[in-house]
Amino acid sequence: MSTVKATNFQHASSATANMVTDASGNVTFGGTTAMSSSFLRNRIINGDMRVDQRSAGASVTPAGGGSAYYSCDRWQQFLSQSSKYSIQQSTTSPAGFTNSLLATSLSAYSVLAADNFSLSQQIEGFNVADLGWGASGALTVTLSFWVRSSLTGTFGGALANSAVNRSYPFTFTISTANTFEYKTITVAGDTTGTWLTNNGTGLRVWFSLGSGSTYTGTAGAWAAADYRSATGATSVVGTNGATFYVTGVQLEVGTVATPFERQLYNAQLAQCQRYYEHSYSQDTAVGTSTDTGTVSTRSPQADMQDTIQFAVEKRATPTITFYTNLGVSGSWRSMTAATNRLMAAINSGTRQFTWSNSNSVTVGDVLRGHWTASIEL
Repeated sequence: MSTVKATNFQHASSATANMVTDASGNVTFGGTTAMSSSFLRNRIINGDMRVDQRSAGASVTPAGGGSAYYSCDRWQQFLSQSSKYSIQQSTTSPAGFTNSLLATSLSAYSVLAADNFSLSQQIEGFNVADLGWGASGALTVTLSFWVRSSLTGTFGGALANSAVNRSYPFTFTISTANTFEYKTITVAGDTTGTWLTNNGTGLRVWFSLGSGSTYTGTAGAWAAADYRSATGATSVVGTNGATFYVTGVQLEVGTVATPFERQLYNAQLAQCQRYYEHSYSQDTAVGTSTDTGTVSTRSPQADMQDTIQFAVEKRATPTITFYTNLGVSGSWRSMTAATNRLMAAINSGTRQFTWSNSNSVTVGDVLRGHWTASIEL
């Protein structure tokens, strides 16, 4: 291996140096540094699993029968059967990261043909519109991530469109148990199919924890099917107590994985709040009995209502859920009458919502409670 030593690098047609190096190892660019992508590289939100608004790090056992969000923001859990794994934000992580998303198998379950267990993120169409998928010239992307499991072998996942009638199964190998390993997967863009470029789901990224034959296909090729993993991949839910950690997830344009794109926490939280926001403190799980971050309103009127501004404009009009300061869903609590008052969201929008209590109150009443606003993909 040889070393090229130079101070200035200059294009043949340029009047000045395009790049200058100094003895300290610093590099100065004379023009614009052009990346392969036209904006922020990573299309995954909360890929380092630092934001967990719903559960604040607590372990949750998801119900089955479909998909829902339980733990780290933007990461969806799918279970075709109830209670086959628990999910939580974990502090076990590779160097340079503080958190990961942990799934733990709760039984030794034999996956049926129509079963599917997975972790996934649905990326908004606005954020992948430049990929040009579904037409000639579709851009190539590279998926990179850190992964760890108590199991070893070949694991699977997939990329797919909103309608899940175009999918690309992929595999990755975990060689050493209970050790974080770095993986990269390059995928040529799909030139057919329909790929949304609006505020709907533009692209799905799946990590399989166990998939039946209905949802598995040949790795490394696009298919006109709903595949969520590759044929023959390891089933995490097939071993009682098996663990699966993932973090540092990045999806970017190009054939080379670049270092994970770091973001300030407040910027990452704001990206998550486009899809989900609540009135609790960020270290408090939803439904907790707490006055921290609580809404407290006094009114001289018999009917009470007020408007709450969202921290971030939502993807679309969200669903509002109310909780008392004692954690009871659907209500706020009257601090003067010591009873729960049913609440309703009226005039909801993407920037704010107006709340109103659904039953009469005493003049001067004080209500305390929390709210969540959800419009996940």
